[in-house]
Formats: sequence, structure tokens, C-alpha cells
Amino acid sequence: MPRAGLSAERVVERAAQIVDEHGLEELSLSRLAADLGVAPPSLYKHVSGMNDLVRGVSVRAVDELADSLAASVMGLAGPDALRALADAYRGFAHAHPGLYPMTQVPAEASDGSLSPLRSSAAQRTVAIVTAALAGYRIPEERIIDAVRMTRASLHGFVDIEVRGGFAMAAPIDVSFATLVDSLDAALVALGEQ
Repeated sequence: MPRAGLSAERVVERAAQIVDEHGLEELSLSRLAADLGVAPPSLYKHVSGMNDLVRGVSVRAVDELADSLAASVMGLAGPDALRALADAYRGFAHAHPGLYPMTQVPAEASDGSLSPLRSSAAQRTVAIVTAALAGYRIPEERIIDAVRMTRASLHGFVDIEVRGGFAMAAPIDVSFATLVDSLDAALVALGEQ
């Protein structure tokens, strides 16, 4: 019988906390079980194994990122929405240094297909970014290009930043604002094509 109060959601929640605080490399079923006060075999009532647990953490990370992005762009359009989206994206990466990398790795099912939950979370994120870019009047056939360009730009900058790759004395915030301004100009141009 499962420990009272222990559920798949609680197991994934604690795993996500471990990943966020210590990194994915520190997550193991034995550590998680110890943190939850159960024997490792008890976890198998809630997750099928380490791969399932990592998929669950990945889905949670993408959902949390999507929540942050959605809240940031509510009621905004065009450049204001882009700047809010960019700031929220960057803020999430800084606030969740362990979870952020989990948003970038496809969570595959055991047969190699994308996990339906992860796919749903990823689609939600794409829908939020698409809505945020609506003010640019980008033709429908080019919107995926705009979403990919936005994601690649933000992820590239943020990934380098959180890994400590911007060691020069120039202010990073100025560089980030320049990136967002350049992205804004590119999106305006894409909308005018």
C-alpha cells in the first residue's frame, strides 16, 4: 500500500525540487525515496522507473515555463509582448537553474515517440509564443519560423549566460536588450514580407 500522502504528483514534485536545487545528475530513485521517507521500491507504485521520473520532471518544467510566459504576456502585443516574454524566459532560467535545461530536452517514451504529456506541454508553450507574436502580423505560413527564431535567440543567449559564458565586463542586461531589439526588428521585417 502506498504511503499516505504519496502520489505520482508528489513524487515528481520532489524530484523536480532535487533537480532544480542540485541538477539532474543528483537525481536518483534511492535519493528521492530517502527524501520522501520511503523505500525505493515504493516509488514504483507511482513511476515506472528513472526514465518515467525524468519525463515527469521535464513535463513539469515545461508547464512551469509556460505558466511564467503566459502570465508575462497577458494583455500585451507586439514589442511589449516580446520584451515581456523574453524577460520571463530569462527570469525562469535564472530562477530555476536545474529545471531550465529540462525544458530543452525532448521527453521520449520508451518506444522513442514523444511523451503525450510533454507534447501537450510543448504545444502549449508554442501557442503562448505564437499569441505573443500576433501583433507582428506575421503570415500564418511563416509563424513557425518566427517561433523558432524567438526560441533559438532566447535559449542561445540564456544558455550561454547561465553557464557563465559572458565573462566580459560589458553589462549583460544591455546585451540582452540589444538581442531583444534585434529580434523585434527581425519579426517586424518578417511581418512585412
